[in-house]
Amino acid sequence: MEPVLAIVVGVLFAAAIYLILRRSLVKLVIGLILLSNAANLLIFTVSGFTRAAPPLVPEGLEQPVGAVADPLPQALILTAIVISFGVLAFAVVLIHRAYEVVGHDDLDQMKDTDT
Repeated sequence: MEPVLAIVVGVLFAAAIYLILRRSLVKLVIGLILLSNAANLLIFTVSGFTRAAPPLVPEGLEQPVGAVADPLPQALILTAIVISFGVLAFAVVLIHRAYEVVGHDDLDQMKDTDT
């Protein structure tokens, strides 16, 4: 399962970089979405797949009994999802405002408005 996810992460990163390098602002936003999803999937894949109990320490013991799941990758991914949503929302609003002012989606035509 991990080699398949490694290939999927590579494809997502490649598609994201391809879309970010295009001249359209809509493709730029889609590339940002793919890039954030690829980063989240990369963290998830690198952390490894283990089916284990939650990392709770029973009363009276100093450490959990048996195998436990690592909560750090889950917390990192959750934080990354929130941050990427904020960046995406800001980018969408910024691109919408730029489109209203310039009237074009192409970055080459937006350069014509420089003074």
